[in-house]
Amino acid sequence: MARDAKKLSAPAKSAKAATPAAKPFKALVTHSDALPLEKELLLSMHDTMVKARCLEERLIAMYKTGHGYFWIGGPGEEAFNVPLGLLIKKGQGPAFDFCHFHYRQSATLLAMGEDPVGAIRQMKNSASDPYSGGRNFAGHFSKREWNIAPVSSPIEVQYAMAPGTALVQKRHGGDGVTIVTGGDAGTAEGEFASCLVWSSRKGQELPVLILVTNNRWGISTPFEQVQGVEKISDRGVAFGMKTKTIDGNDPISAYLELKEAFEYVRTERKPYLVEARVSRLYGHSSASGANMNTVEADCIAMFEAKLEKAGLLTKPQAQAIRERYTEQLADLARLAKEEPFPDGSTIWDHVFHGEPGRDPFAG
Repeated sequence: MARDAKKLSAPAKSAKAATPAAKPFKALVTHSDALPLEKELLLSMHDTMVKARCLEERLIAMYKTGHGYFWIGGPGEEAFNVPLGLLIKKGQGPAFDFCHFHYRQSATLLAMGEDPVGAIRQMKNSASDPYSGGRNFAGHFSKREWNIAPVSSPIEVQYAMAPGTALVQKRHGGDGVTIVTGGDAGTAEGEFASCLVWSSRKGQELPVLILVTNNRWGISTPFEQVQGVEKISDRGVAFGMKTKTIDGNDPISAYLELKEAFEYVRTERKPYLVEARVSRLYGHSSASGANMNTVEADCIAMFEAKLEKAGLLTKPQAQAIRERYTEQLADLARLAKEEPFPDGSTIWDHVFHGEPGRDPFAG
């Protein structure tokens, strides 16, 4: 069974690119050459990045073998999403960070300490799904104990919600901030502009860390056909907020840049817009095939090459980590496979306020 699981989870090296290569961005300066982070942190980031990649590959395998209905996720964004998760101040209430995520955030949750079985149960739509009770798509996370607002399928609505929690935090005091994430294509939606407006009003600025992961595609529409700017971060200049475009394929650069951004928002209580350039390794979702795109840069492979060059990780060690997580996640998928779907009697749970299971239309 372990051999079969490994075969399902490993990336298909011979697969054709799901989409043609987009026009490359200008090269970005990164901080990673000197490896200016502690060895333990570097290896921890690598471990979590591999774990997140193996989780996404397992979810794709579940979809392709009929044990899930739809997949969408973030393979290729681990170098940005893992450092983000490590820097979040998790907890419940306005003293902690509020998280308005989108559906490519599995690596962030794993870095925050979440159990990957939850993502597998949601993919299976099991009754044991901790995020929606088997009611929602894959990647639609929510966790009240960590201030993670429910992920929404309509894109970018989270940007309009973020100023609300940030306003509460502004009034509450302390150093809790609001984090909102989304993709590049969705920044063409009005909610993104609303977030920029409401976060930056003179004298009423809000502690919002506004993040955009730019993989150069909106489903099948290339970046150049949607954006009139070279950098999405330039959109924030007109609102007087700090902005930056960073290399989201380099976990060291991403960690240092995000750390700086977090410190600014926590202390100044003002917004900061960060655009991260990332890869899209398995296409937009299962709707576009979920096949490995060999044209895109792989952040894990690049990071492993740097760690190997520095003498911190060998190829056999990296392969052992991948095999361990592949087998562990295959075991969890087999567990979820045997778990029941939600019972029909629970159809009104989590929908209307009041007693669980009560039919609001009955008398």
